[in-house]
Amino acid sequence: MNWWQALILGAIEGITEFLPVSSTGHLLVAQRLLGIAKSDAANAFAVVIQAGAILAVLGLYSARVAQIFQGLLGRSPEGARLASALVIAFIPAAAFGLAFDELIESYLFGPWPIVFAWAAGGLFILLSGARLERRQGVALEAIEAKAAMIVGVAQCAALWPGVSRSLATIAGALAAGLSLAAAVEFSFLLGLITLTAATGYKTVTSGGAMLDLFGPIPLASGFIAASLSAFIAVRAMVSWLRERGLAVFAWWRIGMALIVAAMIYLGWL
Repeated sequence: MNWWQALILGAIEGITEFLPVSSTGHLLVAQRLLGIAKSDAANAFAVVIQAGAILAVLGLYSARVAQIFQGLLGRSPEGARLASALVIAFIPAAAFGLAFDELIESYLFGPWPIVFAWAAGGLFILLSGARLERRQGVALEAIEAKAAMIVGVAQCAALWPGVSRSLATIAGALAAGLSLAAAVEFSFLLGLITLTAATGYKTVTSGGAMLDLFGPIPLASGFIAASLSAFIAVRAMVSWLRERGLAVFAWWRIGMALIVAAMIYLGWL
């Protein structure tokens, strides 16, 4: 992998990580189209450059992150409640991912499973998204442990590439009774914890092989591209959802499913 391939992958990661379209699905397809062979190092690269997207969201939601830290120090009841909810929501996917990481990568990190997940997620948004969005849910500060657990269980579905962690957690939060604005923000905050844990895990388990195969310059390029593009994408998504809702992401997912299925059929992928 050279620097410009890493730059492309970083931009794709940043744009898609917090949108309900699956960054992992996009990255795995992009890697194959760029001629990057399937390997533990390539899979690890797709995860580790998420650190750039994490940095972008930390900057955008610094006030909320500060509130959470104040809660941990006993200075903010709302921050303490939110910190507790995030820990509860993080546990199910972390446990499931650690238990089945190798099986998931062996059977689901391929083009056809991604196509299926893209299409299924798109249909889910078209059939259920508007109904969930219309619910008059509670604000983020009022989130309860039960709602956090529902979001955490929903996040487990996102271990299947193509499902999208953002889609699973936003849908789970809406179903659990949060407002759309609260669901989106909770999804972003939970992503900070989940992505940091996944990045750390892959760095420890596959970081050496990744550096040996790709070198530091592609990693730095991917990180920078992911950070800048995630900053733009998150701001654009929040603004879009205030006015229009999730439907556009359904058509994005279905379009990607059709395009990639055609590529597989033609032997391009």
